[in-house]
Amino acid sequence: MSLSLLLLGFLIGMRHAVESDHVAAVASLATRSRSMTDTIRQGAAWGLGHTLTLFLFGSIVLILDAVMPERMAQLLELLVGVMLIGLGVDVLRRLIRERIHFHVHEHHDGAVHFHAHSHAGERGHDPARHHHDHHEGFPVRALVVGLMHGMAGSAALILLTLQTVQSPWTGLLYIALFGVGSMIGMALLSIIIAIPLRASARGVTWLHNGLQATVGIATIAIGAVMIYQIGWQQQLLF
Repeated sequence: MSLSLLLLGFLIGMRHAVESDHVAAVASLATRSRSMTDTIRQGAAWGLGHTLTLFLFGSIVLILDAVMPERMAQLLELLVGVMLIGLGVDVLRRLIRERIHFHVHEHHDGAVHFHAHSHAGERGHDPARHHHDHHEGFPVRALVVGLMHGMAGSAALILLTLQTVQSPWTGLLYIALFGVGSMIGMALLSIIIAIPLRASARGVTWLHNGLQATVGIATIAIGAVMIYQIGWQQQLLF
């Protein structure tokens, strides 16, 4: 077993994490985070999902000595483009929604009224006036996004692995180390992405909203480019 090959798998996994579609997906997920810790968990969950599907597809291909059909690989990449557009739209939708909160209040005399309240420009948030629960459970959304990216990226990885390994077990270990590298790389990338988002959230409302809008628009743009390249240039939809 070549240690240099396994180390290469780990390093390529870290490099793989910073591809444009991966960065766009995790950046959009980071806009949902309420703390630096939660942001890191989002990135790590993405890496876990990515690793699980890579390992599953890699196991099937290496053990059965098969290759994923090119058209299926293209279809999976196309679905990733659609998913990115959905993530970008969700960022913009939340940006618009969270600037104006709608509240229903009941007075002591039983009268109920409905009004809109904006937090835009506020430096502090009085919990006595509003209370919002933000549960930081396991980031299932990030895991699902990672699963999708793992399926879409499995073909190229598996082809590379088949050309360089001497046995299926070496190939599986290569994929596992590749996955660990991608998890660590994405966790580190999540920290980098979270720093300006967390800093701007402390008081510079226009900058914070601008960063989120940029993430949403960029994510939609990357997804649209992927759909165009795969659907039209590679003629998958014809």
